[in-house]
Amino acid sequence: MHDPVRKASRKIWRHSGVSEGLRVVPEETALAITYNGGTYAVMMGTPQDYRDFAYGFSLSEGVVASIDEIESFEAVEFDDGVELRMWLAGEKAESISARRRQVAGPTGCGLCGIDSISEAVKPAAIVAPGGTFSFDQIMAAMETLSPLQKINIQTRAVHAAAFWTDADGIVALREDVGRHNALDKLAGALAQTKVDASQGMVLLTSRVSVEMVQKTAAIGAPLMVSVSAPTALAIRLADAAGITLAAIARADGFEVFTHPHRVLPHAVADASGQEHGHPHIDVA
Repeated sequence: MHDPVRKASRKIWRHSGVSEGLRVVPEETALAITYNGGTYAVMMGTPQDYRDFAYGFSLSEGVVASIDEIESFEAVEFDDGVELRMWLAGEKAESISARRRQVAGPTGCGLCGIDSISEAVKPAAIVAPGGTFSFDQIMAAMETLSPLQKINIQTRAVHAAAFWTDADGIVALREDVGRHNALDKLAGALAQTKVDASQGMVLLTSRVSVEMVQKTAAIGAPLMVSVSAPTALAIRLADAAGITLAAIARADGFEVFTHPHRVLPHAVADASGQEHGHPHIDVA
């Protein structure tokens, strides 16, 4: 059994002197994505939420258009890693053999195995118009994020990706040592629960690179908010995809780089004039 966290011995150096103790650190292991018996990619990640990661990776990579095309899933643990085994239906099984690649991806890699520049910077999906979000809603959503990051509270060393809706607040949150993995896990979780992504926002604790925009577009979320800054290419891609990109979210506000029309200064109430409650949170 691969645990997501471990305890590590350490020596602590301070101005007051040297001491010893234990620190909880995140585990990192090889996660092999396989389709119909063949390895497609090997990523380093946090050993939990295997099905979410496998499904989300398959969707964001364009291997499948829907998780319904995945006939079966099995996670098989070995001493040195975990195989995430999926079997696809007939036509998909044939097409995957032409695309299959074997590649080891480091923790921070989101484009491992891409073999052309055009594939690396391919246009993101165009998102639906979606809803609008108030300044207060965005701030409240980001403030809710930190207390729900169970592994990060213990380790201060993993990324999180979450999805928020006005009706339910944060409905799903996933963590991983890799920011791309965390977002793939979130995508897989949302796909399994059939959440309407057009009515919510993706929340990130990492910088916004082009791959993060591509994955958010694949989810179908009209708004993404991150605590860190975006790259110039990420801004261009978000603009082309119709995504509202808000970043550098701090205690006093955030910055909007694309499609600012979705961000309103005041709270949006429903037809009864009441704000929605937030009854359910799916935190792995």
